[in-house]
Amino acid sequence: MVIKIRKFKKVAKSKKGVPTKYLAGAKNKSEKEKEILETRRRYKKGLSINVAKVSKSRANQAKKKTTKRKS
Repeated sequence: MVIKIRKFKKVAKSKKGVPTKYLAGAKNKSEKEKEILETRRRYKKGLSINVAKVSKSRANQAKKKTTKRKS
């Protein structure tokens, strides 16, 4: 029986080890990085993760601000 090991391409990462693609487009890259690392830590330890909160924060990180128009 031969077991094949999956091989993945090397990707660019930040100093803390988060792939830079995950941080692309964020308004506050360090804040997003902290959130990703904290979620990863909790997931590995088997602790509960508030998926709705994580999803909302990630969506807000990427949103562009709307500009108010003068009438």
